[in-house]
Amino acid sequence: MRLALIYSDFMREMTLSFRERTCRAAQIKERALQEGFHKVGIVSAAPLMEEGARLAEWLRRGFHGEMRWMERDPTQRTDPCQLFPAARSVVVVALNYYTPHEHADDPAIGKISRYAWGDDYHDVVGEKLKSLLAWIKKQWPEAEGKTCVDIQPMMDKAWAVRAGLGWIGKHSNLITRDFGSWVFIGELLLNLELAADTEREADHCGSCTLCLDACPTGAITESYVVDSNRCISYATIELRAPELPAAVAGNLDQWLYGCDTCQDVCPWNRFEQPTDEVRFEPRPGNISPNLAEIIALTPEAYAARFRRSAVKRAKLTGLQRNAHALARQVAASAGNDNGD
Repeated sequence: MRLALIYSDFMREMTLSFRERTCRAAQIKERALQEGFHKVGIVSAAPLMEEGARLAEWLRRGFHGEMRWMERDPTQRTDPCQLFPAARSVVVVALNYYTPHEHADDPAIGKISRYAWGDDYHDVVGEKLKSLLAWIKKQWPEAEGKTCVDIQPMMDKAWAVRAGLGWIGKHSNLITRDFGSWVFIGELLLNLELAADTEREADHCGSCTLCLDACPTGAITESYVVDSNRCISYATIELRAPELPAAVAGNLDQWLYGCDTCQDVCPWNRFEQPTDEVRFEPRPGNISPNLAEIIALTPEAYAARFRRSAVKRAKLTGLQRNAHALARQVAASAGNDNGD
């Protein structure tokens, strides 16, 4: 009889605990949407074993180029407890950044990747996550957390997949049913035990290979695998070499900063929706900047023009290197036309 009572009390506590975890998770999701996020999911802060193995193989093949920082302490990238030891749950959010504007079709004009048209997403997403964390602490004073927006060693896309926000496309970007691939991802690590989402989005790429076929440099070497050494986005943003690789420089297609080609051709991006986050509206000259203006920028003018913009990631030297490469393409094309 006593054992039965003990078991009954234990089950009651477990049931209440499950109810509490479920209730907390629902409240946090609702609040995340109120903060302006467009998708949210919650998963346990368990290590990403399968995803970590794929990352290790990608690194082994040297596909990370000169991003040596990715080699450091790979376990920290796969285990959130290495970053925040008290982590029990991971709240994963997605923020739509699509704005319905187009690049100019003019060889004297460069193209900037859509994600960098407006304010720096690190600031926008980070601000919303910090506000969400502050609200959580008010509801549950014992709560502690850490916000993550791309800078921290988190496998953002892998966590988004686990949380059911979307699937990894063959171009290696997260694709959502609602907004295509035009989303930023962020995480909030919490010391709270929360009910986890268990349903994952199926891979809906099917037999489509449009992104592989469209890549100007063949950087998508196989489905779901990108070789950064051949990628225009990597070369124009992350690479610190004084000159772009020849294979990239000869195929820039006006890209000054980043490249959206693989996303532009994706059929799922037909479902894009304009974002309601006004800070992602393009800044003046950020969609298609004049190459001559970029080449003429002084350090002071550069800092003022791209303050709190993701474009600063490329540094002034990188941006001007890219502009010079594009200008040489224009000059060579003009020379060929005159020769004809």
